[in-house]
Amino acid sequence: MGIENILAEFDSEKRTGAESPEWKKLFNELCQEAIRLGMEMNNQYHTPEELREIMDRLTGKSIDDTFRLFPPFYTDFGKNITIGKDVFINSGCHFQDQGGIEIGDGVLIGHNVILATINHDLDPGENRKNHYASIKIGNHVWIGSNATVLPGVTIGDWAVVAAGAVVTQDVPPLTVVGGVPAKVLKKVTLKERKVQDETID
Repeated sequence: MGIENILAEFDSEKRTGAESPEWKKLFNELCQEAIRLGMEMNNQYHTPEELREIMDRLTGKSIDDTFRLFPPFYTDFGKNITIGKDVFINSGCHFQDQGGIEIGDGVLIGHNVILATINHDLDPGENRKNHYASIKIGNHVWIGSNATVLPGVTIGDWAVVAAGAVVTQDVPPLTVVGGVPAKVLKKVTLKERKVQDETID
């Protein structure tokens, strides 16, 4: 039993393997590790290098040297987060990542953003069974403070999520969304940037 078995059950609708004692034991151990690492991160000062090292352990993946984080940061699992290059996460963010969170390059995430990948079944006969769906954030996305992104949402490259928005549906690239629930406010216009080569004598 390993981390791959845990992740496979999140992707399975039946989730029969999650009923085994071995699965439950490892899952609980990984959740407790995420809590412990979160406490380690949030309760004393760490250099940027130390924060990246903690995120390495929390996610189980190598975090790029360009990554920046202002604690506190909270997650309930940690091992289903993938972070690209040149990503900045501001303080107070909550990542519920069991369903999977993918963050592209150059992403800016504001204060107190919530990324939630779990829903509960509405049918009383299902006893609030968990349903998982991943969140995918494209390159150079900017998510404003206090926004919430719900399960299954994909946010396209260069999109902007306004502060306080609740995102329930996919966001196209180069689009600004805002409100509760979030709706398209406007499209982003790309302007060609002219780069002048410097001549060295």
